[in-house]
Amino acid sequence: MDLSLVIPCYNDIAQIPSVVSSASEILVASGLKYEIMVVDDGSSPPLSLAAQHSGIHIMRHPYNKGYGAALKTGAIAAKGEYLLYMDGDGQHAPADIALFLSSLGTYDMIVGARSRQASALRGLGKVFLHHFAHYLLERPIPDLNSGFRLIRRNLVIKYMHLLPDTFSFTTTITMALFKAGYTVTYVPITIRERKSGKSSIRPFRDGFRFVMLMIRMTMLFNPLKVFLPASMLLFAIGIPLLLYRIISSLQTSESALLLVIAGMLTFLFGLVADQIALLVRK
Repeated sequence: MDLSLVIPCYNDIAQIPSVVSSASEILVASGLKYEIMVVDDGSSPPLSLAAQHSGIHIMRHPYNKGYGAALKTGAIAAKGEYLLYMDGDGQHAPADIALFLSSLGTYDMIVGARSRQASALRGLGKVFLHHFAHYLLERPIPDLNSGFRLIRRNLVIKYMHLLPDTFSFTTTITMALFKAGYTVTYVPITIRERKSGKSSIRPFRDGFRFVMLMIRMTMLFNPLKVFLPASMLLFAIGIPLLLYRIISSLQTSESALLLVIAGMLTFLFGLVADQIALLVRK
């Protein structure tokens, strides 16, 4: 089996038949051996495509586990060498599948880079997240969390222990592959207006999750990029202050000593965290 198309869905299932039909036409024309898998993440009522499409594998979660959990379920059950992930709400254009297939076998992961921007609040958060990821990995990332991507199945299985059950699945797998040195490229994709339903992402509700994602990204992929500058800042403040007090009054300063000690501990924590992150990623 060459390719497994995995389509996660939750409640917003009106566009699934159309997406499956259009994707099937593209895949048939490609001549590849493929399968189409729809993962119903606890929709109510549950998705049913049996009457409209034969040969479509439908997997169901008994309750809503999360976007990432649906992608992992598809990866575990898939038989294809490659996984093609796309959303089932109609925002991803099936015609863009051809862009991914044109480079099949050349890269370990191909990500669809979106051009249309999100709302101002969500857009601000994504810009900050992208810049932070760029800082950690020291490379530009056109689209950190696009859900339209093609990836070798064995890599998803390899990093399964790192991947969360939430929307940050895509962010984590992107950073994991970049950090490990796998070949990743981007193709421009078209994002269409949502025809039914609405996004389940809530900026204020997900604010805490966003902060936790930033911390998780730091600890998993490059702790020293945060711990080292923090320790240097503490040293830069504490050492001159300590020397000034010693020279001017032949006395030490408790606050300056605390800053220097904090700088030393922060640096050591960073070294330990970097080694732990290396072991976890393996």
